[in-house]
Amino acid sequence: MEHVKCLIIGSGPAGYTAAIYASRANLKPVEYCGLLTGGQLTQTTMVENFPGYPQGVLGGQMMNDIREQAERFGADIRDGIITKVDFSKAPYKVTTEEGGEIEADTVIIATGASAKYLGLDDEKKYNGMGVSACATCDGFFYRKKTVAVVGGGDTACEDALYLAGLAKKVYLIVRKPFLRASKVMQERVMNAENIEVLFEHNTIGLYGENGVEGAHLVKRRGEADEEKVDIQIDGFFLAIGHKPNSDVFKEWLETDEVGYIKTIDGTPRTKIPGVFVAGDVADPVYRQAITAAASGCKAALEAERYLLNK
Repeated sequence: MEHVKCLIIGSGPAGYTAAIYASRANLKPVEYCGLLTGGQLTQTTMVENFPGYPQGVLGGQMMNDIREQAERFGADIRDGIITKVDFSKAPYKVTTEEGGEIEADTVIIATGASAKYLGLDDEKKYNGMGVSACATCDGFFYRKKTVAVVGGGDTACEDALYLAGLAKKVYLIVRKPFLRASKVMQERVMNAENIEVLFEHNTIGLYGENGVEGAHLVKRRGEADEEKVDIQIDGFFLAIGHKPNSDVFKEWLETDEVGYIKTIDGTPRTKIPGVFVAGDVADPVYRQAITAAASGCKAALEAERYLLNK
């Protein structure tokens, strides 16, 4: 069985940054990249809010840059998925999808979260061409344009309000006849001059030649007065939640009702000594590349201190 000082599960800004710090601390980290090598940012286009890239950078390129930096310091970065973990005692055991087993003195979990989509083929077709699951990441590209946000909770309302400060017009597409968001968020949305709430509307498709130009909606689907509606938009934002990629760890670690891994006192530490968490898998609030990278740094520093004290 392979034995490592530090095992990092997951890539993206959190995992790769953890690998940089763990490598520089001579922990000789092994990192398994998971389902999506490089994380969610590889599915975005231009990133303009990460320090050090004054002209912006493609998400995939930025992840390659950070990965190269980690490898330069000796990180062993591998493609592959961890399918099983045993945190019952140290050293901790994990199993790869190919059946290999690894013992690790410390584990950093950086498996991220996956945005929920409606399941439309057009979402894949226009991914990076008008479809986004991150308003704060991509809203800047829609200044003085028309966009739509799908969802009826606090996140959707927050995204709609954020985009309203940039875009000419924002449609909020809500499948129910009411908003699930808090009262204060509802009031802000309803009072915003350039937000139009489309209650009881479902999106059934998107259209456009070289990107999103509009959305096909159905109003009051299944009712006697069902009506098909088309709206012209330049951007389509999903705000129906994220699913943390934490299922494999739930037997051992505490999660909230959604699945985000709980940490101790705002640190990367979990209830199991030597097991740390970084990035979106434990962050339901910020979900930004820069905060994920910062948490990867913290997790690696915690792993280093844990091994020194041990």
